[in-house]
Amino acid sequence: MKILVTGGAGFIASHISDFLISMGNEVVIVDNLSTGKEKNINPRAKFIKMDICDAGLDKLFKEESFDIVNHHAAQIDVRHSVEDPLKDARVNILGSINLLENSVKYGVKKFIFASSGGVIYGEPVKLPASEKDTACPISPYGASKYAVEVYLNYYNSIKGLKYSILRYGNVYGPRQDPHGEAGVVAIFINALLEGRVPVIYGGGEQLRDYVYIEDVVKANVFAIESPRSNLLNIGTGVGTSVNKLFKSLTRLIPVEVSPGSGPRRDGEIQKVYLDWKKASEEIGWEPMVSMEEGLERTLAYFREERKIKA
Repeated sequence: MKILVTGGAGFIASHISDFLISMGNEVVIVDNLSTGKEKNINPRAKFIKMDICDAGLDKLFKEESFDIVNHHAAQIDVRHSVEDPLKDARVNILGSINLLENSVKYGVKKFIFASSGGVIYGEPVKLPASEKDTACPISPYGASKYAVEVYLNYYNSIKGLKYSILRYGNVYGPRQDPHGEAGVVAIFINALLEGRVPVIYGGGEQLRDYVYIEDVVKANVFAIESPRSNLLNIGTGVGTSVNKLFKSLTRLIPVEVSPGSGPRRDGEIQKVYLDWKKASEEIGWEPMVSMEEGLERTLAYFREERKIKA
């Protein structure tokens, strides 16, 4: 198959690209490199530096004849979405519609969309949150993700475009950016390895569903192979507090340090973790990597990165 991966220079989508290529697929990556890193791009992929809002996508779709679109390019920072909701909407909503229009126009067989189970449900009434629960995002980022889900329903119902919406928990693992606002695992590891004091915002009792990148890659592959359209949570069903995460990391990185503290951030959810049973039933997916193993693998990656840079 020929697969377009948007955001393929980023953390999650670069791993997906690698795996798809290892399976013998032809992968084309579109990324504007605003946050993605060129070093993450698989040399066997065809790379096009382009923004998903660019009108030039029409020409690309016409020339390449994609079978699948795997859409991960996005503005991913909740705090930035609160500060600039217009930019968040331009990238996440209008950019996605640009991809959807071209997917219909040029006969794409299926559209995989990276959504966010961490923000879609708002403050869930019950936990773990399931796909049957009402979407109630409390940030512009969450609203933009949900808007694209609604558009996908339209393109499926009226235009016949098949889709899989994958609502991720908090994805972590190798290649995660430790310098952004998203990705607390990478941020904590980087700070501890450098001897800096990490900051925990909002008290640290917020519960999150940390899911390892390898499991997320498999979810994407299974979704591509599934003949049906679906909406699926991709998480572990376990809520872990930020404070507990910090303690787990200090056991792996034995340093005597207490975290700093900061105020709760606007748009931040207190407790959310995801029911993944529907993903098991519909595409045969389940989380396999424990948090302990995932943190060990992630730490090993960052330690190796430091050796290479040194």
